[in-house]
Amino acid sequence: MNIAFLSAMRSKDPSTQVGACIVNKEQQIVAIGYNGFPRGISDDDFPWARQAEDPLDTKYPYVCHAEMNAIMNKNSASLKGCVIYVTLFPCNECAKLIIQSGITKCVYASDKYKDSVGAKASKRMFDACGLIYEMCESKPLFDPKLDC
Repeated sequence: MNIAFLSAMRSKDPSTQVGACIVNKEQQIVAIGYNGFPRGISDDDFPWARQAEDPLDTKYPYVCHAEMNAIMNKNSASLKGCVIYVTLFPCNECAKLIIQSGITKCVYASDKYKDSVGAKASKRMFDACGLIYEMCESKPLFDPKLDC
């Protein structure tokens, strides 16, 4: 989980920095990711706002979540049977990617959006396919000062 928090520190998102770390059955790190804009898009060229009159002036249409980046940047042939550690419980879109990638367990540090439709949908999908999810009880070894 500490690697996920460390990865989150790379995010330029001023409001919510999220990190993910995927490990295989031997506990070897096979992927890490953090939330940010797609490859080739400057962090300074697109908005980081959470709210705006025009939804295109917010970060939401553009940001790739930490889970997506970790899955896309894996350094192994397969993620089947792996565990993902993530600083914030996955949204429903990331839950679909996690399931489709073959990951079998999700360990998360925060579930601050647990009442949202997305988080509820994620849990429903995880339950339906038997993917294990649990909150990490231990605190990170350092204070990342993250909003997650």
